[in-house]
Amino acid sequence: MSEVKDMNFMGVRKFATVFSIALLLISIASLAFQGLNLGLDFTGGTLIEVGYENKADIKQIRETLEGAGYRDVIVQNFGSEQDVLLRMSEAYRANLGDEVLASLQQSSDEKVELRRAEFVGAQVGEELRDQGGLALLLALAVVMLYVAARFQFKFSVGAVVALMHDVIIILGVFSVFQFEFDLTVMAALLAVIGYSLNDTIVVADRIRENFRIIRQMAPLDVINRSLTQTLGRTVVTSLTTLMVLLALLFMGGENIYYFAMALSIGVVVGTYSSIYVSANILLMMEISREDLLPPETEEDDELDAIP
Repeated sequence: MSEVKDMNFMGVRKFATVFSIALLLISIASLAFQGLNLGLDFTGGTLIEVGYENKADIKQIRETLEGAGYRDVIVQNFGSEQDVLLRMSEAYRANLGDEVLASLQQSSDEKVELRRAEFVGAQVGEELRDQGGLALLLALAVVMLYVAARFQFKFSVGAVVALMHDVIIILGVFSVFQFEFDLTVMAALLAVIGYSLNDTIVVADRIRENFRIIRQMAPLDVINRSLTQTLGRTVVTSLTTLMVLLALLFMGGENIYYFAMALSIGVVVGTYSSIYVSANILLMMEISREDLLPPETEEDDELDAIP
């Protein structure tokens, strides 16, 4: 059985660097000038659930509420085609649910039932946003410490840069296209950190192993061989995960639509970054075999001194 030829992943590392920098600049610029389209979880507003006897006409409901003067109304099915969830930036008041119900009842020939009307305060939303941001930063810090302890400092820098790359690009996509950013998307970002880290750890482990057993090979060639050896596992894992996420994206309903979208983007970008970002950082920091050799102990020094 012939040995698989090493693929020259790092041969296009300069192009990959330019590509990643361009994506990051676009994402950061959009976040700075356009920002995120924050959902009610962060901005505050009113959430109302109503029930219809038959299938609800989402388009007609939206037009009815907008015609009645309600601002920033998001209408979506909730659980079934008869249940409808309304999200609006309208300040909550005691009779708001009844007012919305009356407007919907006038435009419908069937009975409409008010299930619930809840208020999400802006202060609570701001607290959730800050805590979510702190959770992301804490996750990155813990990852850096873990990778530095398990492998080496240069590996930890590569891993954290790759994870930051993934998170910023996902945020950039949501900012550029103004997709709604809510708590489910924040949870997806934390999940992406875990998923991308897993890929990065597998690649880093193989790079460390090959550096220790292959003596007469340049660092670039060692990294190419390591990436080639882990490519099959990376592709199979990513494709399997992506198939599930795409099923959730197109068939899971609007409640988890953006959650599945964020995870789908994260799987694609995370697979790319584990190859072309973290490994590229190692080359930029001039990783070598000496960096990965275990430190010599006093016993080793004594053995070396014996003639």
